[in-house]
Amino acid sequence: MKLTVGFIKSVLNIYDEMAENGISIVYLGGFHHQITKMFARMAEEDMGRKDEERSTIRKVYSVMVETLQNITKHSDEIIDKFHIGKGLFLIGKRNDIYYVITANKVTAQKKKYLEETIKQVNKANRDELKMMYKQQITEGCVSEKGGAGLGLIEVAKRTRNKLIYQFLPLDEKNEFFILKAEINAKKINEQ
Repeated sequence: MKLTVGFIKSVLNIYDEMAENGISIVYLGGFHHQITKMFARMAEEDMGRKDEERSTIRKVYSVMVETLQNITKHSDEIIDKFHIGKGLFLIGKRNDIYYVITANKVTAQKKKYLEETIKQVNKANRDELKMMYKQQITEGCVSEKGGAGLGLIEVAKRTRNKLIYQFLPLDEKNEFFILKAEINAKKINEQ
């Protein structure tokens, strides 16, 4: 790769955009347990250095781990013989709101399930989310990758916000799934 002027300008534009939006960690690549642990530790240390309240650190940490596990278990872009899923992860804070963004490739078939699930989760109030969670634990089945369908419900319960999502078509068979979870640090600290 050559460091052309065009490439350097692109990197500077990305840097400026990330700084402007409070993004502190970005990763593109394979996701597995060790990567999840590493980013969780980095984010926790970063929030600790900023004297964030312990309750906020716990919420952000749990949402981050849950969304990273979703990439690990559900990405349809496998990068090696160990079936490690590939994806994108960002975490940032702007105006007292932490946000965790993940993105990964999913099949068009999985898109239908995800969109249906997110719509159900977003319609549910707090008590309904608890019921959905209990029902999924007792009646849900575990996928071949170890998922039980609890991740999106858990993220909505912890953030007390709607899940923000987008699907971008890649080709006839695949979509790029983007999920954003927002954690309002000010609201958590007032509770």
